[in-house]
Amino acid sequence: MTSTAGWSIGQTLAGFARACRAAGLPVTADRERTFLRAVAEIGLGERDRVYWAGRATLTAGPGDLGPYDRVFTGWFGGTPMHAVSHQDTPRPTTTQAALEEGSGEGEGGEGETLRAAASATEALRHRDVAGLSPQDRAALRRQFATLRPRVPTRRALRHTRSHRGTVDGRATVRAYLRSLGEPARIRFRDKATRPRRVVLLVDVSGSMSPYADALLRLAHTVVQSAPRATEVFTIGTRLTYITRALRERDPDRALLAAGEVVPDWSGGTRLGQSIGVFLQRWGRRGMARGAVVVVFSDGWERESPELLGEQMRRLRALAHRVIWVNPHRGKVGYLPVQAGIVACLPHVDDFVAGHSLAAFEEVLETVARA
Repeated sequence: MTSTAGWSIGQTLAGFARACRAAGLPVTADRERTFLRAVAEIGLGERDRVYWAGRATLTAGPGDLGPYDRVFTGWFGGTPMHAVSHQDTPRPTTTQAALEEGSGEGEGGEGETLRAAASATEALRHRDVAGLSPQDRAALRRQFATLRPRVPTRRALRHTRSHRGTVDGRATVRAYLRSLGEPARIRFRDKATRPRRVVLLVDVSGSMSPYADALLRLAHTVVQSAPRATEVFTIGTRLTYITRALRERDPDRALLAAGEVVPDWSGGTRLGQSIGVFLQRWGRRGMARGAVVVVFSDGWERESPELLGEQMRRLRALAHRVIWVNPHRGKVGYLPVQAGIVACLPHVDDFVAGHSLAAFEEVLETVARA
C-alpha cells in the first residue's frame, strides 16, 4: 500500500476517512480516531488489513458496505476487495421517501418508506452544504431545529449552597444557633457557575458565500439558545454587529433582518482589519475577555497575512479559547496552506470543519467543552 504523493501515512488515512464521510457514510470524529488507532495496532504493511480496519470502524450497517468499497478502491487503488454482491439475496422493494413532503405508501409498506426517509435525512446531514440543490437546502433548514447548543460555563466569584465542597462555617453556625446548640447538619458551599460569553465572527465574503446562509442559521440557533451570552458579527470588507437581528425567533425573518444591516455580502475579505476593529471597539472593552471566540472563515485574506496573525495574537491574549471553523477543513485532500490560515493557526486552540450539519454539531460540542 502506498500513500498519496506528498502526504504522510497519517494524512492519507485521515483523508480516506473524510472521503468516506463525503460519500455519505456516518464517519464521526470518534469513528475516525478509532480507525486510526486500529490501523496503528494492526500495522500498515498490508492493504487488506487497512480495508478490514476501516470496514469495522467507519461503517454502521450493510448499506454502507457498497459506498465504502468504492471509496477504498478509489483511494488506495487496486481491484475491489470483498465487494458485497446484492444480486444473490433478493431484497424487498422499497419506496424512496421525498425529503420535502408526502408519505405515500409504496410496495414496501409504510415501515420501509419511513426507513428510507430516515436514511435520506441522515445522508443529508453529512453532505457539503455548498453543493446542495434548492430542495435539499430547504430540507436542511428544517434540520437546524434539531441542533441543541450548550453554552460553556465558568466558575463565578460568589458561592452557592451545595451538597459537597468546602464547609460553610457561617451557615453551619447559624444552623447550630437555630437549634439552640443541638447538633445540626453541616452546611457546604461551592462556587457557582455562570454562562461564558460566546462571540461568533462569520465571514460573509465572496469565497464564503456558498456557506453564509447555513452559518448564519447556525449563529441564529446559538443566539436563540443563549440570547444574553451570545454575540454575533459578520466580517468581510468591514465588521457588522448583527446580534439584535438574530434575536428574532423566526430564522427566515432573522436572516432577512441581518441581510438588511450587512452592507458587504459576497465582497472582499479584510479579516485582519475586521478583527482589529472588533478588538478596538468591543473586544478590549470586555466582550472578548474570558469569552469563547469562534471564527467562521476559509482564511482567504485580501491584505497582509502578517496583520491577520498579529490581530489573532491579540485576540488569543484576551479570549478564553479561540476556535477557527473552516468549511474546507472537512474536504478530502485539504491542507492548511493559505497564507491567512498559516498566520492564524499558532493562535488558534481548535481548528475544525464546518461544511455540513454533522460538522456543525461537532462545532457546537467543541464550544460547549471550551
